[in-house]
Amino acid sequence: MAERARDSAVERRIIAAAVRLFAAQGFDATSVQEIVAEAEVTKGALYHYFSSKNELLYEIYHSLLSRQLADLDRILGEGMPPDETVRAVIAELVETTTGSIDEVKVYVREMHRLDRAHQEAIRTQRRRYHVTFRDFIESAQVSGVFTAFASADTVTFIVFGMINEIPAWYRTAGRKTPAEIAEEVSGFVLAALIPRAVTAAAE
Repeated sequence: MAERARDSAVERRIIAAAVRLFAAQGFDATSVQEIVAEAEVTKGALYHYFSSKNELLYEIYHSLLSRQLADLDRILGEGMPPDETVRAVIAELVETTTGSIDEVKVYVREMHRLDRAHQEAIRTQRRRYHVTFRDFIESAQVSGVFTAFASADTVTFIVFGMINEIPAWYRTAGRKTPAEIAEEVSGFVLAALIPRAVTAAAE
């Protein structure tokens, strides 16, 4: 499936309108006409960029995953110490997820509406993120920087399990900011990964 950046103002406006409508009333209950009216474009403009409402649904989560994958690649490429890398990865995930709550809600609720090809494309992106993060954790465990008390797979499930639950409880006007949430989560994860002797020496 060929991919390209959705970089035109019209495309971004259409996607934003679809997100608002899908989040508010659901994919099935939203018509193409409602989307074009919300985006203030013509139906021809929508079909110029998107072949169907299904492709538009796919693009909502694909664009978020693409940003998160780019963030992950950038952070790993910086070559920071493993603990700083984990903090940075979790911070970026929390920031992009809390900043895209409607997109994530739409994905969780409407993923099954995608056709098989689009579902597989999304799963492939998610799998690449998970495998890349897991392999990083495992490498740090093998080198002795992180403990292997919990396997790299378990650590990965814990991190992404928490991230996936954010839309269920996060509120923009809540008591904690995304940065504070990320700090707590990364602190919890690293407390289990950093050897006790290293932790004690730092105190």
